Amino acid sequence: MAGNSDPLTPRAKLAVTAGKAVAAASRAAGRGSGSVIGGRVALKLDPDLLHRLAGHLDVTLVSATNGKTTTTRLIAEALKAAGPVVSNALGANMPAGITSALAAGEDARYGVIEVDEKYLVGVAQATEPKCIALLNLSRDQLDRAAETRMLAEAWREGLAGSKAVIVANADDPLVVWAASSSPNVIWVAAGQMWKDDAWSCPSCGGVMQRPGDDWFCGECGFRRPTPSWALSGDHVLDPHGSAWPIHLQLPGRANKANAASSAAVAAVFGVPPQVALERMYQVQAVAGRYDVVQFQGRDLRLLLAKNPAGWLETFSLIDPPPTPVILSVNARSADGTDTSWLWDVDYTRLTGHPICVIGDRKLDLAVRLEVANQQFQVCENLDQAVQMSPPGRIEVIANYTAFQDLRRRVGN
Repeated sequence: MAGNSDPLTPRAKLAVTAGKAVAAASRAAGRGSGSVIGGRVALKLDPDLLHRLAGHLDVTLVSATNGKTTTTRLIAEALKAAGPVVSNALGANMPAGITSALAAGEDARYGVIEVDEKYLVGVAQATEPKCIALLNLSRDQLDRAAETRMLAEAWREGLAGSKAVIVANADDPLVVWAASSSPNVIWVAAGQMWKDDAWSCPSCGGVMQRPGDDWFCGECGFRRPTPSWALSGDHVLDPHGSAWPIHLQLPGRANKANAASSAAVAAVFGVPPQVALERMYQVQAVAGRYDVVQFQGRDLRLLLAKNPAGWLETFSLIDPPPTPVILSVNARSADGTDTSWLWDVDYTRLTGHPICVIGDRKLDLAVRLEVANQQFQVCENLDQAVQMSPPGRIEVIANYTAFQDLRRRVGN
């Protein structure tokens, strides 16, 4: 379902060249990958460039609060079985970063694009995707992205009547409500560990009933759809009832759920589940997430957790006590400046772990841990936290900019 497949206009070619030059200059100056600034320059020169660059591609968009970077990577690996893929693998997921990524895909057949939740509708209009994967919605950066119900409503209105195949998580009521305006939806039972943003019905505001894995609204009848794909233990069940084993190098149940959704997306493009899942095994880490690095003679596993739902999933995959844990939290613009979400995280799950706390907002986190009756030490930086941690591999959990700070410090 590629859109306009005409060759790039002279203006578009100029925009691409200028964007790449600016990005290269940014990298040379040590200012990061340059993808965002390069994309901004390119879009300034040709506001329709994103549409033009997507014209020859079969595009998949991936959006969610948690897991979109990993799922984008898994889908991209799976679709490589069918042809060349271009993707924004580094996670630059707003229009400028997406434009930079697609500018490198002139020889690609497929585009697999992670999209920030707030920009999904606009990017979908520009790229005319064949498939859109919707994984979950939970509170995150409320100062920027607004409440989850408002995001779900924007998705619902913006995707109404979309020609794209929507692959959506049947276990998240907000995602189901958002996707239900679309005529062609494939439902995946991918699970939902974090439920605290989905106790009221997005359709009528009534109280949601959640017996076991099911959910429904007792007031308006809005309920969980019947999935055609499902995660079942270590297997993906396809629409025919066949069970396909999941073998991932990425840890945790959340990544098995990501693999289930990715397999459903791959099938839209004709890639069989067995082939798709085998290819997903190649993914060892995603933009530094899950990497084990050496630092000061110690093994550190780097884990990203940006919001309450992400922290809950991360706590479920760390090694058991007495494994030492370092927690780092910032509240910069890219994180969201409001740290009240810390009070929604169940830090009692860290009981028995020696904990060190670092980051710009280490004192906010320290107060939260104190209330949760956790034993911890406040440290000035990563170096001190590692020195004060008892022997063994250290689990390092950080939110977005804190995670980037850590990667730079350990040379990852």
